[in-house]
Amino acid sequence: MIDIPETVSSIKQAAEFTGLSEDTIRYYEKIGLLPYADRKASGHRTYSKHQLEGMVFLTRLKATGMTLEEMKRFRKLYERGEASLPQRVSILIEHKNRIQNEIDRLLETQRIIDYKIDNYKEVLVNPDLNKKWKSPFAD
Repeated sequence: MIDIPETVSSIKQAAEFTGLSEDTIRYYEKIGLLPYADRKASGHRTYSKHQLEGMVFLTRLKATGMTLEEMKRFRKLYERGEASLPQRVSILIEHKNRIQNEIDRLLETQRIIDYKIDNYKEVLVNPDLNKKWKSPFAD
C-alpha cells in the first residue's frame, strides 16, 4: 500500500499520489465516479485521505479490467451505505473471479512460451533435433 497523506491541497498532488492524471480526476468527478472535491476559498481543489484512497482503489479496479460503468454502479452502491454491502461484496467476488480467470489464461500462455523457449534452446544446442522433431506449436 502507498502512504497517503491526510490531505492534499491540489489536484496535481492528488494526481501524483494516485497515478491518475489531472484530466482523469476531473472527468471522474464529472461523470459521478468520484465525488466533487472540496474547494478552498481560492477555488482550488483539496482532497482528503479518504478521497485519495477511493481514487487509488479505482485505479486498481481499472487496471484489472473493470469498466467505468461497473465502477459507477459500485460507487452508487457505496453511497447507499451498509445496506448495499451484500451487493458490493458480490460485485467484488465476481470481479475477483474474472481476474483469476485472466491470471489462469496468462499462466497457460506463459507455459506455452516457456515450452517454445526450451525447445528453441535445445535446437540451438543440437541443430539436428530440428530435422527430426516438430513442436505441436511449430512455426
